[in-house]
Amino acid sequence: MHKKSLLIAVFALTGLVCTGTTLAQPPSGPPSFFITAAGSGNGADLGGLAGADAICQSQADAAGFNRTFRAYLSTQGPNAVNARDRIGEGPWFNADGYRVAANVEDLHSANHRITAGTGLTANGDQIPGTGFAPNRHDILTGSQEDGTAYPAGQDMTCNNWTSSGDGTARVGHHDFPNWNSAHDSQGCSQQDLINTGGYGLFYCFAL
Repeated sequence: MHKKSLLIAVFALTGLVCTGTTLAQPPSGPPSFFITAAGSGNGADLGGLAGADAICQSQADAAGFNRTFRAYLSTQGPNAVNARDRIGEGPWFNADGYRVAANVEDLHSANHRITAGTGLTANGDQIPGTGFAPNRHDILTGSQEDGTAYPAGQDMTCNNWTSSGDGTARVGHHDFPNWNSAHDSQGCSQQDLINTGGYGLFYCFAL
């Protein structure tokens, strides 16, 4: 093949690759997902689901998001609640308009796009993760990988988000694929959460 023909082929291939990359990018949209910039300040005692929702809504309102937001948290016991059932149907976009999931099934699959770079606060700030000091990548969820609650028994929700003492909380890592279920916290106090790489933060999704 002549040098000129080879160059044309290379440029054509490059153009196809670039076009494919562009087409593969998810659509953008108004903000409907964020990680709280701060929690309750009292460890995993968020005031229950209602208190957590109020924190989500307060931070969303302050950022100018004209939507209703809910906390991505499960509870246990007779009236157990699945985190996946309380956040609407999607799609969800971060503060920069980047789509992190198209729907609930997408969110709870390998197709989700929650990462260290996309898991932002309502103001568009990144949460320090692995390699940062402090590391705050532990995000409260109390959930299994499919977004459902754990069976009654071992406390995985710090007494349904009302304890800052006894108990444990299941947390996810916003900077790893296991964004909603990675390990258990050391305990429920603010210091316990800090000791295992968190700060009492949680995810908020728009309905």
